[in-house]
Amino acid sequence: MSAHRRRTWTRASSAAFLAVALAAGGTAYAGDDIETLTARQIAEKAREALVGAQSVHVISKGDLREPGSPNELDLALDRSGNCAGTVSMGDEGSVEIVKRGETVWMKPDAAFWKNQVPGGGDTVKELVGDRYLRGTTDNGLLKGMTEVCDLDRFVDRLTGVPTSDVDLTKGKKTKVDGVDAIPVSGNLAGRTITLYVATEGKPYPVRLVVTSAGAAKATVDFSDFDEPVPTETPAAGESVDLSTLLG
Repeated sequence: MSAHRRRTWTRASSAAFLAVALAAGGTAYAGDDIETLTARQIAEKAREALVGAQSVHVISKGDLREPGSPNELDLALDRSGNCAGTVSMGDEGSVEIVKRGETVWMKPDAAFWKNQVPGGGDTVKELVGDRYLRGTTDNGLLKGMTEVCDLDRFVDRLTGVPTSDVDLTKGKKTKVDGVDAIPVSGNLAGRTITLYVATEGKPYPVRLVVTSAGAAKATVDFSDFDEPVPTETPAAGESVDLSTLLG
């Protein structure tokens, strides 16, 4: 994968969460009933909960990059860099990823091979078949694809964007996939961002909705905070060692 494509995917993944940065800034209000807090105080609670999370499962759908270039993500990731799930670059292809420590298993689809390995994708696809590529993050391709597994990077980018001049509005409590949550909304870069924050237990963000011109552009769901990332890895017979393939 070219450096440009790796940067594009990294920007795409961070854009999926950029609006959570609405939570940046403010003062913590420990011990208060979250429903009695102001919109900015609720956003700060969500920011603190996210910063303290050791793992999370994220599902994102919609236009999170440039118009016409959808990005989808279904990934569990933790602070140790482990992850498991699927990332998609729309028409450019999708990839199943499992990462444990520095070892990576990656199973691209046909569109990925065609777009990411111009001129040789069909050959590589034929060699690999329906198996995973296995290697380590020493390989540029694998390292680039697994940047989405870096939860520390995610959180740093979310909470490091100054938004003190963004007006936030608190909505009425509702349910998001069975979880009681209160919405906090604001306008950022021409889009309306609504962050739903859990009202029971830790005030984790549970859903992020981005709308533009009245139409939903993207939805990001957060769940399984502090739950272990699945540890199952593909069997030896289900993978091809990348160094052997290259050799």
